Amino acid sequence: MVYLVSAAPTDLAAAPGFAGQADAGVGVQLDCLAAELGLRVAWGTKNATLIRPDGIKVQTWREDYPYDRLMGRRQYEQAKLGLQIELLKLQRSVKAEGRRLAIVFEGRDAAGKGGTIRRFTENLNPRGTRIVALDKPTGPTQTRHYLRRYLGHLPVPGEIVLLDRSWYNRAGVERVMGFCRPEESAEFLRAAPEFERMLAQEGITLIKLWFSITRAEQLRRFANRQLDPVKQWKLSPIDLAALGKWDEYTSAKEEMFCRTDLPDSPWAVVKSNDKRRARLEAMRYVLYSQQYTGKNRRLVGKPDPLIVAPARRRTARLQADQPA
Repeated sequence: MVYLVSAAPTDLAAAPGFAGQADAGVGVQLDCLAAELGLRVAWGTKNATLIRPDGIKVQTWREDYPYDRLMGRRQYEQAKLGLQIELLKLQRSVKAEGRRLAIVFEGRDAAGKGGTIRRFTENLNPRGTRIVALDKPTGPTQTRHYLRRYLGHLPVPGEIVLLDRSWYNRAGVERVMGFCRPEESAEFLRAAPEFERMLAQEGITLIKLWFSITRAEQLRRFANRQLDPVKQWKLSPIDLAALGKWDEYTSAKEEMFCRTDLPDSPWAVVKSNDKRRARLEAMRYVLYSQQYTGKNRRLVGKPDPLIVAPARRRTARLQADQPA
């Protein structure tokens, strides 16, 4: 059953949450997207929630999630501090040994990539850490030199680089939104493994994280961005258009995993409906995978397999489903 939204744009414009803060037209778009899921958006002054046709509030984060409670702030802050101390140890070892570490943060919009990067870096020495977030390519880098544009942004000896999106834009947003030709996306998927093998030969350790979020939870986060004047810049026209292309993004992601999830450069998928757990387990995954001086193995532990899992499991299932 589809729940049709009846609120008119004038009603949204008059709502307290929209007064002087947000574009009512964007709110209508989000309402329509919610209606496609059989839900409606309840706009408050500070928060938006999704409501079922029977009036029950939807706990969007619980969809396909292995825990029945969100992580509490006290538990989160305590665990985060310990892991951030370990990240400092890792950074000191990277610098002392002249290592080069690159961490790719990919995933759907609003999946928590940026927030996780901030928690990774908030206590690190900025002289040995860099965040890279490139704009869309132009000129020759749009076609012939696409991967080369990243060469100057890779870590130098003794440095950690965190990529807030990466060359994998070509396999995702550029492909789905038509910003590149199909043959350009296909060529990228062929060239990316070779490019990453070259990075390994140059002594760069590459860690690839994909942050996974469910459709309703993504919509809820977008609606809350619309209400927050300091986060409205995160909600671009491309983001809104992408919401209506959920299945196309899913197909692009699955093909990307099949073509680029390789033993020497694997993907790890992070369930991020609970942002706090996702941040902690992403940190833990990186720390667990690396050797460094003074490592507290008991504190680091092992990544929670219910939250972080190799993408190859998904890839194997998809390949098994393909006809011979």
